[in-house]
Amino acid sequence: MSARKSIAIEGLSHLTAIPVATRIGPLVVSSVIAPFDSGTRTVPDTIAAQYANIFHHVGLMLSAAGADWRHVAKMEFWTPPVDREALDPFWIEKFPDEASRPARHTHVGEAKVVTANFIAYVTD
Repeated sequence: MSARKSIAIEGLSHLTAIPVATRIGPLVVSSVIAPFDSGTRTVPDTIAAQYANIFHHVGLMLSAAGADWRHVAKMEFWTPPVDREALDPFWIEKFPDEASRPARHTHVGEAKVVTANFIAYVTD
C-alpha cells in the first residue's frame, strides 16, 4: 500500500489537525472545503463568490496532490436553497466536455454557506 500524503494549501486550513485533503496512491480525497476568502475566515456575501472560492481552493488542492481537474471523479456541494444555476458556470468552466464530466451531488437545504468535497483518481 502506498504511503498517505496530507495535502496543505496556502490560505486554507482547518482549525484542528485535519488536512484539507489526503492522497493515498492514486486516490485523492478532500475534507470539507469552506468558501473562505484565501487566508481569512471571511465568507463572501454572494453564493457565486462562495463557489468561486471553493473552485479556487479545489484547484490548489489538486495541484498540491499532483493532480488536476481531469482527475476529479466526483464533487459534492452543500448549499443554501438558491438557484441551481449559480453553480453551473463554474462547473462548465472546469468540465467543458459534457461527455467527460465527473459525478456531482448537490445537497440543497439548511446550509448557511456553500461547502464541498471531492474525490479524484490520479493514474499518471
